[in-house]
Amino acid sequence: MTARGLIIAAPNSGAGKTTVTLGLLAALKRKGIAVKAAKAGPDYIDPAFHAAATGTQGFNLDTWAMPPSLVDALVAESMRDCELLVIEGVMGLFDGVPAPSGRTGAAADLAARFAVPVFLVLDVGAQAQSAAAVVRGFSAHDPNVTIAGVILNRVGSERHRSLVTDAIAQLGVRVIGGLPREERIVLPERHLGLVQASEHRDLQAHLERLADMAERHIDLDAVLASARPVECAASGPVSGLPPPGQRIALAADAAFTFIYPHLLASWRKAGAEIAAFSPLADEPPPETCDVCWLPGGYPELHAGTLAAARTFQTALVRFAHTRPVHGECGGYMVLGEGMEDAAGVRHAMTGLLGHSTSFAKRKLHLGYREARLRADSPIGPAQAIVRGHEFHYATLMAGGDEPLAELADAQGRSVGTAGGRRGHVTGTFFHAIAHKEMK
Repeated sequence: MTARGLIIAAPNSGAGKTTVTLGLLAALKRKGIAVKAAKAGPDYIDPAFHAAATGTQGFNLDTWAMPPSLVDALVAESMRDCELLVIEGVMGLFDGVPAPSGRTGAAADLAARFAVPVFLVLDVGAQAQSAAAVVRGFSAHDPNVTIAGVILNRVGSERHRSLVTDAIAQLGVRVIGGLPREERIVLPERHLGLVQASEHRDLQAHLERLADMAERHIDLDAVLASARPVECAASGPVSGLPPPGQRIALAADAAFTFIYPHLLASWRKAGAEIAAFSPLADEPPPETCDVCWLPGGYPELHAGTLAAARTFQTALVRFAHTRPVHGECGGYMVLGEGMEDAAGVRHAMTGLLGHSTSFAKRKLHLGYREARLRADSPIGPAQAIVRGHEFHYATLMAGGDEPLAELADAQGRSVGTAGGRRGHVTGTFFHAIAHKEMK
């Protein structure tokens, strides 16, 4: 099956990309279209919403953190069993990091690489004809990026819509939709983005409302007619990191949800087995496994429960005596001595590493990371270079462990050493996405 594709992007964050994307996905699925979704950039949360809307696993496409061969392989894999691939952008369409052309992490990289059109979501809640100037600029900015249409968001009235639409029409760009201001369709947020899909008790009902909205206010036929065949000839392996073991114990519950779909898919394809367990339910990592992986998530919201999970903690310590244990971000926090919640209450964690973390004084840590590993670990051998992303608000109190990695930012500037290692236990605040492709 040859899939067509399109990108939903915006001039800036907060314009309504996710709302529009979910509405389109749910409405197109309702029409019987075999639709898949991808998220530009390293965001963990949106792909879970995409999966709920389409009924099939979403994935990430990151032109900075992933080698081009991996980006191509992920797109080629999705094209085998879908009619339409919808890619949700990240931040503004051209927002990325200073890097070689096509490797900036911006959604525009994907539009140019795969020759797919962009639908620009414009928040016109505080403007009218001036929106046309924004469209003019975005349409002319990069000749390799095609703006196929505009979807207005937060339209105040029919007159408001007409003013904006008429101004944009003079540019030869079609407005194919206009969503009214409606609080019912806004998804709730917390400090790392949207509240996770798994936490919404009425998510399917919400998706139905978004589908209704898309059917009423977006020209779905125009969307389908504007989508273009995805230009991708890749047939390489879908791999970011080699499997850390043959049988992987994976912490998976409301506290541990941030694991990239492309990693799980590639591990399974390589023959590894993944055995999920729930620390919040006080479950131990299965003894039959040869490595344990604690992904990120929101352990700070469940610190008391994790501190009281004695079976989990005791079993994890026993596991770590003989086998590797790795924690990313939230998982790294749980491997430490303690975690202070937002109210300043300290909760004892597993103590497998010597650091502690605090949310009483939050500080944002955000950005791409390139890590050179200083020792063997589940994310790679010593001296391997791994690209990933850091996004958290925790304050770290160092505990004297040997660092796991030397970090640089997206521009190659050193940001010091990071993570910790002790015995078989390793952890980092950054989330590993893929090994760097070496020339």
